[in-house]
Amino acid sequence: MHKLFAVFLIITVSLLRPAMAQETAWVQIEAHPSLITARERASLFSGQLADVNGFTLGGGWYGIALGPYTRPDAERVLRVYRLQGQIPQDSFVVGPEDFGQQFWPVRDSAATDTATPAQPQLAQTEAAPEPEPIPADETPAQARQSERALSAEERRALQVALKAAGFYDAAIDGAFGRGTRASMSDWQAARGYEPTGVLTTRQRQALMDEYNAPLISVGMQYLRDDRAGIALQMPMGEVAFARYESPFAHYDATGDAGIRVLLISQPGTQATLFGLYDIMQTLEIVPLEGPRQREGTSFTIEGRGKGIVSYTEASLKGGEIKGFTLIWPQGDEERRRRVLAEMRTSFERTDGVLDPGAGADAPQNVDLISGLEVRKPKRSRSGFYIDGTGMVLTTAEAVEGCTRITLDHDYPAQVAALDAGRGLAVLRPEVPLAPMAVARLRTGEPRLQSDVAVSGYSYGGVLGAPTLTFGTVADLKGLAGEPELTRLAMTPLPGDAGGPVLDAGGGVVGLLLPRAADDKRLPEDVSFAADAGAIRAVLTAAGIEIGEDLAAGGPLPPDDLSRQALAMTVLVGCWE
Repeated sequence: MHKLFAVFLIITVSLLRPAMAQETAWVQIEAHPSLITARERASLFSGQLADVNGFTLGGGWYGIALGPYTRPDAERVLRVYRLQGQIPQDSFVVGPEDFGQQFWPVRDSAATDTATPAQPQLAQTEAAPEPEPIPADETPAQARQSERALSAEERRALQVALKAAGFYDAAIDGAFGRGTRASMSDWQAARGYEPTGVLTTRQRQALMDEYNAPLISVGMQYLRDDRAGIALQMPMGEVAFARYESPFAHYDATGDAGIRVLLISQPGTQATLFGLYDIMQTLEIVPLEGPRQREGTSFTIEGRGKGIVSYTEASLKGGEIKGFTLIWPQGDEERRRRVLAEMRTSFERTDGVLDPGAGADAPQNVDLISGLEVRKPKRSRSGFYIDGTGMVLTTAEAVEGCTRITLDHDYPAQVAALDAGRGLAVLRPEVPLAPMAVARLRTGEPRLQSDVAVSGYSYGGVLGAPTLTFGTVADLKGLAGEPELTRLAMTPLPGDAGGPVLDAGGGVVGLLLPRAADDKRLPEDVSFAADAGAIRAVLTAAGIEIGEDLAAGGPLPPDDLSRQALAMTVLVGCWE
């Protein structure tokens, strides 16, 4: 499949580029100090990719490259293949001046047909004399003269690039002393240049292009957004402006990588900033895993998961909140770090702030905030408080396969007890809660055909509060005679499962169980509940004490019954 994709990509690139009309470029993917190893790797890549070539680099090194292409096509090939994971993430675009003698593909047909890495033909090639170093574009004197014109910042940038390439490990001070000269010489030798220790103008450019390959590959460019009042370096080769929806300026993906940027701009106070911090963490673009930090006037959020890495920073200054979010695909960490560092370093506040009404005419959706999807649990069920610390009883199905459990969206909880046989689970909030009401179990059995109601989040919390579904007690056992089940004549929804079944006096007579997959053969108005005896057994086994049972009493007014039911009912969220 990769081979077919590679052929398709190369054919597409070949059709798009005018022959020999632009600067020739290559995508260098590996370099090795052994010709045997280099030929083995070139052979391996040739089985997966098109346009694989091998060249000497000088200094005893041998490089593997894809090409030739025009430079725009080379950058496209680099981006697509790195995204597909078919070439190393540190691959970069180079010009033809970096290559010497070609060793792959093997031009001698006899050697191609019969040679292996252990045969004499290859050994003789290994012993062949190395090519002459690539001629310099300047004499050493000219190189020193052009070097003297460099600013202190440019000199430090060269040291940073040498350090990133693994040739320099001293201070970044802009002083070209013995250590810097030695690292320049080593870099020149590794790249096939004469090791003079003084970089020419072209060599300095090649070094910086090599270092900035991650930025070049995504088209980093200075952007000034006057409506948002923000200026910074942005990966404009991968994103383009889409729309304003306060507090965001959306820059959506234009390439296959799926990179996205949000500029954050809104007037506000510390309360507004803290509210934004909370809202950002409810969005799909901010995965749950990752560090978060909030201070008095700023915050940062990093999230990793579901194939993306998301980074957000925002700060409050002069009544204006500004910042940005960078959304990047997982598995491309080196480029992400470089791009993020460049965005953070270049970020600048300019005059103006995004109008809070920007995007007010955009289509509205309860699942969106400013055009961004709100994160939703994979399953929402109901439960009810069983003690004053916020312990909750729900169904075992509600917490099955969850990596995270929440109560009423905001409160994380853990499974304290699980009885799979009875289909019940007890949840303990990570921080004690103070519920407005707790369940009181009814003593004795409910009467057949008596009225009951289930309090539950029928629509998974969309309505913001539980609803009551009414029905009657049809039988005091299951269809197979199970003694701890109560059959109900009612038609609840899946989100109601786990909710309390209450009689007319407000006593809890059971917990609504979910319909099993094979229950589709049953009439819609047939439901089952774990009765009060099953609930007592589970809580006793877990060592949980609840309040006194509720003795028989008269019916409550409808409004009182509703208030009591809603106060004890909890939304249980199961998250991936």
